[in-house]
This record gives sequence, C-alpha cells and structure tokens, in this order.
Amino acid sequence: MAAEEEGLIGPGEARPAPGSESRPEARPEPRSVPELLLGRPPMARPLPSFDAESAPAEPGPLFVDWLATALAAGVLDPQVATLSTVDADGLPDARVLVLRDVDASGTGWVFSAAADSPKGRQLADHPAAALTLYWPPLGRQVRVRGTVERAADQVAAAEFATRSPAARVGALVGRQSEPLASRAEYDEAEAVARRRLEATPDAVAAGHAVYTLWAHEVEFWQGDANRRHVRLRYTRTGPVRTPEWSRTLLWP
Repeated sequence: MAAEEEGLIGPGEARPAPGSESRPEARPEPRSVPELLLGRPPMARPLPSFDAESAPAEPGPLFVDWLATALAAGVLDPQVATLSTVDADGLPDARVLVLRDVDASGTGWVFSAAADSPKGRQLADHPAAALTLYWPPLGRQVRVRGTVERAADQVAAAEFATRSPAARVGALVGRQSEPLASRAEYDEAEAVARRRLEATPDAVAAGHAVYTLWAHEVEFWQGDANRRHVRLRYTRTGPVRTPEWSRTLLWP
C-alpha cells in the first residue's frame, strides 16, 4: 500500500527522496562563545564553606587537609596542577603536571620533570615558579608562588622507581616537546624504550629530575555561587623551611 494511502503522506505532499528517510537532521548553527559560556555559569551548585579565621598558622597542613577532602569527595585527578614558569624572553609558560609530594612542615610542593624539557630549561635559567590547583566540584583553588630547587640525582632515581611502567617507558622515550615526524616514529622509539626497561628494570631516564617549589606565598580560594569568595593568603616572613608565616584575608 502506498504511503499516502496509509495516511503517512497527505494529498499533495511530496514524497521523500529515496534513501533520505535515514538522513540525520541538520545540526543547529553553533552559538557564539559568550552564549555557550553564559549557558553554563560557574559554581552554580552547593559548595563547601571555608572559615578563614580558624585556619592553621601555616599553609602546609591546610593544603593537605584540602587535598584529602578533594580525594574523599571523589574529585578526578586532584593531584594535577598547573606549573607556570618564565622562558628566556620573559614570556610566561604553563602546563599541567602531577604533584608528587608535599613537605607540609617546610611548605614545599614536589614535582618531577625532564631537565632537558622546556620547563626544565626554564627552571634552570630562572628557578622560580607558580603552581595552581583547582578542584571544580568543591570550587576550591590553591595558588603557590616561590623559588624552585632541584633535588639530588639519587632522589630523582628513587622517585622514578615509584612510577608505573607506562610512565617510565614514556620518560625513557624522552625528547619531550620536540617536533615529531609521525606517530610511527614515536611507536618505534616507545618499543625500544620498553625493551630497555624489560632488560634493565632499574633504568632511569637521562635528565629525570625532581624539583621542590618552596612557597613564598600560598593562597587558598573558596568559591561561592553568589561571588562571596573567601580568599586567605599566607606570606612567608622567615627563611625557607621555617614555620614563619603571616595571614591576610583578601577581598573577593
């Protein structure tokens, strides 16, 4: 029976072209970036409170508490941080990396990198950096600024041994941030690195380095849906590795 006779097509209506029935509908025109962003306002959700008046005298214990809270809340990758450095031309540079440890008493943030990578070379020329962590479900941000110190090679080797096999293979491949001709070129280098690790399980990537960012300033930022953000800044008043800090409440 014809479609018109079945009532699926009215009199005078054009029948669809053969094969057009399964065509997907045309996608709507993309909206502007401001429209996209205004449709998803940040921090429009219940967020924890932060009583700055009861915060500890030093930033290290507070950071560990916030990190533990993020882990308990199921925040994805809470140990991931943005490291900001300065290049030879004085231009800022930033990338995401993994926080490896925190010296809560001396207030040092520990991370690793390849010494011959852009960030490694930048830190060698200008050993100062900023570290930023943001945990969206909690609306919490931590900002750290200070000087950077490279650890001894023995410390770097011990840290390298704690990494997963995949992470060690990636580090053994090396040549981070250099131009890559093709994925096949990388696959070949990766296979060589994997065989090396299998033959020498305690192999350490050349130039693997561990750094500690000794904080001069640490800011704890608790977001609020009504923009009543709470900001508490710690400023070091004594030498590095000493528990001498001042605290200042900042305007949102």
